[in-house]
Amino acid sequence: MFNTLRQDIQSVFERDPAARSWLEVVLLYPGLHAVWGHRISHWLWIHDFKLLGRWVSQIARGITGIEIHPGATIGHGFFIDHGMGVVIGETAEVGKNVTLYHGVTLGGTSLNKGKRHPTIEDNVVVGAGAKILGAITVGADSRIGANAVVNKPVPPDSVVVGVPGQIVKRKEHRYATTPDLNHGVMPDMIGASVISLMSRVDALEKILAMDHKHEPMQVRDSLWTIDDFAI
Repeated sequence: MFNTLRQDIQSVFERDPAARSWLEVVLLYPGLHAVWGHRISHWLWIHDFKLLGRWVSQIARGITGIEIHPGATIGHGFFIDHGMGVVIGETAEVGKNVTLYHGVTLGGTSLNKGKRHPTIEDNVVVGAGAKILGAITVGADSRIGANAVVNKPVPPDSVVVGVPGQIVKRKEHRYATTPDLNHGVMPDMIGASVISLMSRVDALEKILAMDHKHEPMQVRDSLWTIDDFAI
């Protein structure tokens, strides 16, 4: 037990440069308080003190603004930064060294009593406001962008952005022992798609112009011009 508590405190120092002392972390970090409250409520839950477990979880929710169902399984080194608005459902499973930012939801999409919440593998970082929904698995060492909505499985070592979440597989595995906290570095999937479409349209216009023995159509410098809108 004491080893687990020590790992929880150490995870704060490893992933929050604002942490200055162990006393500050123990007294003033709601994410840590929520995790410790969950460890108590989860012990009560699995030992069939379910009402008492829910009561403890609701107290922790009122104090921290973080709601973790006592039935959820959470590994060592779990860190919730800021934390307000985080919701973790009953059948969610969270691996080791996972990092969540505020507003994250690990939610269910089914009325079935069985597994209906996500499984988050080791070293995953979930950006602020992201929603991971359903009995899906987010592979180890992945990064979920802020406000992404993830509703399908994510392979290990991936980056997910957008609504619905678009998965980008990294070219090389990181072989990391710590979470990738560069959650501000995300691919522009919409921009890349638009550039690709514009290039294809340009190529098709040139082919059509050549087939009809006309000069190639003029290509715009930007996607839209003021003439496109009758305002």
